[in-house]
Amino acid sequence: MPLILLIAALSGLRLFEVWRFADLSWWTIVALMVFAFVWFEFIEKILGLDKKKEHNVLNSRRAARVRQTFAKRR
Repeated sequence: MPLILLIAALSGLRLFEVWRFADLSWWTIVALMVFAFVWFEFIEKILGLDKKKEHNVLNSRRAARVRQTFAKRR
């Protein structure tokens, strides 16, 4: 996510020609976009990071469900 925010910020700064970012090449921003695409589509899956995030979400939902069930019984 920070990579996507960086790309958005650099694109905005380059588009509005702010300070030193006015001289920044669009190819640099496009290269960051390609890197982000490759990261999220391939590398993250190879490293198993997408499954880890999914498991964390499921575990937090399960814990909330257990807390809610035991709170009702009291």
